[in-house]
Parts: sequence; structure tokens; C-alpha cells
Amino acid sequence: MILLDTHAWVWWVASPERLSVSARERIDNEASDLQVHISSISCWELTLLVKKKRLELTMDVEEWIARSEALPFFSFVPVDNRIAVLSNHLPGEFHEDPADRIITATASLLEATLITRDQKIRDYPHIQTLW
Repeated sequence: MILLDTHAWVWWVASPERLSVSARERIDNEASDLQVHISSISCWELTLLVKKKRLELTMDVEEWIARSEALPFFSFVPVDNRIAVLSNHLPGEFHEDPADRIITATASLLEATLITRDQKIRDYPHIQTLW
């Protein structure tokens, strides 16, 4: 089971060549078993990136997300109370970015490998990551 960081989700859908070979292979394998998860906070983060013009999609962000939701291999994980609380009680030291904290807490609760290029997250020893 894997959880995609926001950039990994966007790149796998729109520009898979931007992923590492290891990440792309793992996502492809997990997709065939319907084990690819995405935190709902990634929808918030994606919308924010588009709004701030830091990311341009080929369609409206709402349509882009709806099309991703329709793909059978993706499962969106809502930010529930357990995830919200854990994001503020992650063991050890972790940076303050709220989206990264929620994504990391989600991976922890799911016991999923987090697919991310973000070095700050990859350096965090309390979850399994892959890039």
C-alpha cells in the first residue's frame, strides 16, 4: 500500500517522466492492486498551487480532481480526527508545513509507504518513504 505526496500524484497523472524510475514502478504495481492512496489534503494543496499560479493544469482544478477521483486505482483518504490529531503529535522532529504533516500522519496511520521527492519528509525516520 502506498500514499502519494501531492507532487507524486500530479506527476504520475500528468508527467510520469518526472517521477523516479523506482517511484513510477511502485505506483504502477500498486495501481494494479488498487492500493494507491491520496490524502484529501492534497486536493486542498493542489487547488492552492493552481490559485497561486505555481501550477498550471490543462483543465479546471475541480475537473482535474474529479477525473482523478474517477480512476479505479485511486482511493482518497479524508482527513479525519485521528489524522488531524496525529499530525500535531508526530514522533520526533518534523517541520511545520501543515499539508506535509497531514500527509505524513496519513501514511503513518495507513502504514503505507509515502511516495515523495521531498527530502524533508524522506529524512523523517518514523515513516517509510520511496523515491
